[in-house]
Amino acid sequence: MRYGMNPHQQARILDGVGPRVINGEPSVINYLDALNAFALVREADTATGRPSATSFKHVSPAGAAIAGDVDTVAADLWRVQGVAPTSMFSAYVRARDADPKSSFGDVVALSRPVDRETAQFLRTVICDAVIAPGYEDGVAAELSAKRSGSFLVLEADDILPGVRGRERRDVHGVTIEQDRDTADIALALPDDGSLDLATRTDAILGLLTARYTQSNSVVFTRAGAAIGIGAGQQNRVDCVRLAGSKARTWWLRRHPFVDGLASVVGMGRQDRLNWQIRFAGHEMTRGQLEEFTQLFGTEARAQYDDPTWRDAHTATLDGVTMTSDGYLPFRDNVEHAGEFGVTTIVEPGGSTRTAEVVDAARILGITHVQTGLRLFHH
Repeated sequence: MRYGMNPHQQARILDGVGPRVINGEPSVINYLDALNAFALVREADTATGRPSATSFKHVSPAGAAIAGDVDTVAADLWRVQGVAPTSMFSAYVRARDADPKSSFGDVVALSRPVDRETAQFLRTVICDAVIAPGYEDGVAAELSAKRSGSFLVLEADDILPGVRGRERRDVHGVTIEQDRDTADIALALPDDGSLDLATRTDAILGLLTARYTQSNSVVFTRAGAAIGIGAGQQNRVDCVRLAGSKARTWWLRRHPFVDGLASVVGMGRQDRLNWQIRFAGHEMTRGQLEEFTQLFGTEARAQYDDPTWRDAHTATLDGVTMTSDGYLPFRDNVEHAGEFGVTTIVEPGGSTRTAEVVDAARILGITHVQTGLRLFHH
């Protein structure tokens, strides 16, 4: 490999058959991202029957989605029009749009072969690698030219031949072996009509995303896309709040104040996007506020300082499904979720206070589903 976790660490593959390297040299993190990302999209495609994509950063997804409608805000931002809602391309645009700040420099995983339309888009965004089960004629060569020829292009079979029933890890000289997590997520969900098809699909996508997200993790999904992922927190309520804040920012980017932020001559797409995210999330430093006012004017600054429109617009977000990789230990998880448009919660259950969690969901009118399936991932 190019290097290990860091440039000062050497690394090599000792065993197993992984994805084919068409171009570039992977580091350990590139490889871990690619393997986990590809497993996620292949499982999502199999479970939903729709093309699936994910944007991976540091061994957790920043976004994940199945093919679907690309709304006008995303279409305008990413400068793509007329994207077919059944296409592989639509899945990645939706996945990247979920948390584009985190997707900057991502590893892209696609569940189906890369077509020219998707490849041309990948050449316009900041990403480090792509893994897919194949490429249309000439597409792999086009992508290989990205980043002065260093862009990492990987090809994997539908099921990686190196996947075994058990997996091993060496940690400080200790070798640990365990069964690979192959639990059927769809079977863990009730099939009694309590979840309509759209919500059930969101729940499946959310659970699969949680399966490949560093624990603790909580995923907010809506209309076939993960719009907020809270990963790697030491307590579950912080996962909920983090996922909720990301979903809130995603929704606020659709507010006319944010979407209609004035264009600045010479400003690139990513810089404009960064300003929109800071504006929506009310997260500017003093220095950024001064620059923002100079760039966009006093009216935009007044909108930034006004808290009322953010709260009012957030209150219109609904139809969100929240999935959790571990049980919810306290009712505050539900109460925070309710502030971000969550109408369905899917979790393992089994906490000593699950009855309180169920009661909190009932009071807030949130459908509560217990799967009995924990999905920790490290």
